[in-house]
Amino acid sequence: MSTSSFLSAHGASKATTLNARASDDYAAKLDETQALLQRAAAEFSPVTQASSLGAEDVVITHLINSLTLDIPVFVLETGALHTETLALLERTEATSRATIHVFRPVHESVIQFVRDKGQDAIYQSIELRKECCGIRKMEPLARALKGQRAWITGLRQEQSNARADVPLQDDGEVATKNISKFNPLAKWTWGDVWHYIATNNVDYNPLHDQFFPSVGCAPCTRAISLGEEFRAGRWWWEDEAAKECGLHVKK
Repeated sequence: MSTSSFLSAHGASKATTLNARASDDYAAKLDETQALLQRAAAEFSPVTQASSLGAEDVVITHLINSLTLDIPVFVLETGALHTETLALLERTEATSRATIHVFRPVHESVIQFVRDKGQDAIYQSIELRKECCGIRKMEPLARALKGQRAWITGLRQEQSNARADVPLQDDGEVATKNISKFNPLAKWTWGDVWHYIATNNVDYNPLHDQFFPSVGCAPCTRAISLGEEFRAGRWWWEDEAAKECGLHVKK
C-alpha cells in the first residue's frame, strides 16, 4: 500500500498528524540542543546555519530565533527548487529575526552545463549528477562558508546508514575545509522533529504533507512510499552508497 492510500484509509492528512511522536528523552535532547546552539553562538562566531528549508532546518531556525542567537541562516537557492520550497523561503525571509542569506549558483556555469551536457544529464551518470551538484550547491556553499568559523546543519543519525554516527560537533569534513560543524539534532528522531514543529506551530515545507521526508532539488527528489527508507526519494535512480551531493562528505 502506498503512503497516500494508507493515510487516506486512516484519516490522516498532514505530516504533523502522521509523525509527531516525542521520544521518552525528548526534553533532555531539546535542552542539549539549545545548549549546543548557545555555545556555538558564544564560542564560534562567526557561525551560520545551512537551511534546506526541510523539517529539521526549520526547527533549528526557530530555535535560533527563539533563543535570540546571533546566528544568520543561509539557503542555497540552486535554481532547481520546488515552488513550495521557494514560497517557504519568502515567508522565512519575511518573518525571521535571524538574517537570511540566499546564495545562488553562477548563472553562466549553469547555462554552460545545460548547453554541453543537457538538462537531464543528472540521470545519465553519477559523475554528471555530481557535476551538477558542484555547480548548483558546492560552489555556492564555499561562498556561504567563507570567513565562517563554524556552520550548523540538520543532519540526524536516523536519516541514513551513512549518517548513523553523525556527532553533535564534527571537525573533520572535506567540504568545509575543516571548519567546525554542529549537528544539534543529531540524536533527535523524526518524531521529535515533528513534535517540536507541532507544539511550537512552526511553519514548514508543505512538501512534507506530500510524503517528501527529505527536501532537495525538484529533479532529484520524489515522494516515498510506506516502508521505504527515509532518503529513498533522493537520487532514487542511484546506488544507496552514492546518495550525497558533497555537502556532507567525510574524509
